[in-house]
Amino acid sequence: MAAEAPAVELSWSSQYSVAHSSRASALPGDKILLPPSALEQLLAAAPTVTVDNERPHITSFDPFNPYTYAAERQARAQFQDRFQQLPHPLTFRLVNPDNGRVIHAGIREFSADEGQIVLSSFVREALGLEIASAGSSRKGSPHSDADEAMVNGVEELGVNGSTSPKITVHAKQLPKGTFVKLRPLEAGYNPEDWKSLLEEHLRSNFTTLTNGEVLVVYGARGPGGKREEFRFLVDGFKPEGDGICVVDTDLEVDIEALNEDQARETLRRIAAKAQRAPGTTEGSSVGGKLDVFRGQDGQVLQGEYVDYELPSWNRSQGLEISLSGVEDDEEVDLFVSPFSARQRVRPREDEYVFADLASRYPKRIRLQPTNVELEDAEAIYISVHAYPSDSTSPVPKKFHIRASILDPKTNPASDHNDVEETPHNPGDVQCKNCHQWVPQSSLFLHENFCLRNNIICPQGCGQVFQKRSEAFQNHWHCPHDTFTGNTPLSRQKHDALYHAPQTCSSCGLQFPSVPTLSQHKVTTFPQEGDPTEPPNAELLMSGLTPHELADGGRTTECHLCNKIVRFRDMDTHLKHHDLERLSRPAPRICRNLNCGRTQDGASKTGDTRSGTRKGQGPGNEVGLCSVCFGPLYVSLHDPEGKALKRRIERRYLSQLLTGCGKGWCKNQFCRTGRKNTGEPDKAVSTKDAIPLVKPFLEGMDGRGYSTPLHFCTDEGSQRKRGVAEMMSAEMGIDGKGGYALEWCVAALEAENGDLQKARGWLQGFAPARSEGN
Repeated sequence: MAAEAPAVELSWSSQYSVAHSSRASALPGDKILLPPSALEQLLAAAPTVTVDNERPHITSFDPFNPYTYAAERQARAQFQDRFQQLPHPLTFRLVNPDNGRVIHAGIREFSADEGQIVLSSFVREALGLEIASAGSSRKGSPHSDADEAMVNGVEELGVNGSTSPKITVHAKQLPKGTFVKLRPLEAGYNPEDWKSLLEEHLRSNFTTLTNGEVLVVYGARGPGGKREEFRFLVDGFKPEGDGICVVDTDLEVDIEALNEDQARETLRRIAAKAQRAPGTTEGSSVGGKLDVFRGQDGQVLQGEYVDYELPSWNRSQGLEISLSGVEDDEEVDLFVSPFSARQRVRPREDEYVFADLASRYPKRIRLQPTNVELEDAEAIYISVHAYPSDSTSPVPKKFHIRASILDPKTNPASDHNDVEETPHNPGDVQCKNCHQWVPQSSLFLHENFCLRNNIICPQGCGQVFQKRSEAFQNHWHCPHDTFTGNTPLSRQKHDALYHAPQTCSSCGLQFPSVPTLSQHKVTTFPQEGDPTEPPNAELLMSGLTPHELADGGRTTECHLCNKIVRFRDMDTHLKHHDLERLSRPAPRICRNLNCGRTQDGASKTGDTRSGTRKGQGPGNEVGLCSVCFGPLYVSLHDPEGKALKRRIERRYLSQLLTGCGKGWCKNQFCRTGRKNTGEPDKAVSTKDAIPLVKPFLEGMDGRGYSTPLHFCTDEGSQRKRGVAEMMSAEMGIDGKGGYALEWCVAALEAENGDLQKARGWLQGFAPARSEGN
């Protein structure tokens, strides 16, 4: 056993100017960047450690051979090495000498400019570099005499802003934390909202925690794109000290309110939120699956989404998704996004493929089967969203959602017309004011009443209002486009969505409206970057746009090998699979024509030699799988194969004379098999059977086994062989495509006889006949 390395005590400190770099915004949590010279100094300061590493035996090692045993001992003695070792993880104590603030941090890279340190926004704020008042001190963070000694005239200039401030950096190895106490800074935090977020936030962004710092955990985006924030004060550790390491440790977290008033207010808010939880009478609907046969009634609170999924529909016909049953003065929007390899998220206000954001109902989104967005779509995601108003209402908005087959006879241009084109009786005439059809005899009376009380929109949109109605008083037309509305909220929503500049959170590009931002996020076409920003090296090497590089960092599971792959690497990953598919060795099917197995075994991941790799290969040179060869095996030295020929001959004779007695057997060289296929049950004499068997014993000299064999096998194997022969025939009638029989046999073996999965296996792992192998 190797000796355990002793604890490394590292003593090192230095002082750097804070760099104002664009790279700082990309640093998460408590991460910092130091110059390369800092790494050299750390290595030089690291103590020397002697470690006796365990190394593998030399190639020719034999413990019973005194010569190789002595060579192994000498090699192990030379392998004992002395080297300088840095602790892992490498953590630091950062001090701002101007105000005495202290925080611990972890290293991201040694790539900063010489003499400078790059700090994340969290570290800058904790050190008081982004706060106007630099004199406020943090709890438990007085700087030491060593820090005072490193302050010189240059740093004093940094206080006045003439130069970059200086930060003192000490190498500080922190103990592994086992417990931390957090105190919420606001009432109403529900553990169900932030518990998983806190765990992911610490794991992804932090190496250390410092006593007295404020930890900010970001939640989901709310109305207007602002992210929800949960702020906690770090107030105590175990083991006790100023900081702990949170990497590779089981950390117990305790949440304790600041005071009793905050605790009571938190319980009240949690109870009130539970009453408005999805599925309750005062909350939003839970959503779920839709079908094209019936609609669903639902309700949604302001600022919330109700998500639906349409898993299947007739892809040869158009599809209409409609939203109705909404009050005219309410703003409920309809969003639709196909769920495919290009779009994996639920549609939201700033990320959707189709939407109806108008202020008139019913709302309809029509999808044609030729829509390119529906290509390879696995399902259709539908979301209903209630736009939030300034006065938050606890009353949910009612709606009716429906997905139906699109009738090509309907006119989409008349979706939002207030006056429906209803059939009218002969002799009816149309009122020029409200456009209603009335009998000719009552037209005079109708017009007198209509002209006194109703008015048509003077700006030409065709809507008819009562002259003294609130809807007419609030009616508006956007001067920049064709949108109209009848409420102040609709005008506010239109201006916020269409006439307010937006910024992509992933790449920082500017867009004039929310729809253009959404198109940028969901598009599959390249987006131009900001020409004023110099591209980084990763962007140049990848050949991707900033947005594609950011979103492509998300991961998904490869459907062929189940590995986790980044979106932007998926095309290259699939090309590797395609190369393996064309170069994969062809399966060797069992020589028994009634058997549906391969000699080497096939796996679900496309390996055509999986059984042989595991030591479960055929174990014979006859060309039979291990199952078919089992009855023929004896532990007898038979170099010329004569005894094997006699065993094969006896098995043939047994099948022809007496049969196997199995009800599923279809073997034509078996008495039972011929009877099961409808032939008369006639006994074959030994004299007649031997000439039938003799041709199959030919060609069994050496390794050139070429003649087929006909042994009875189990029902499952026999059925797989028959299905494989049909698959090979039906998929390759033209002689140009399809798959060879050996690949069909391997596919059914890998998928345990499931025809549908076997076809998928062939598409993913087998070369077609036209591609060769």
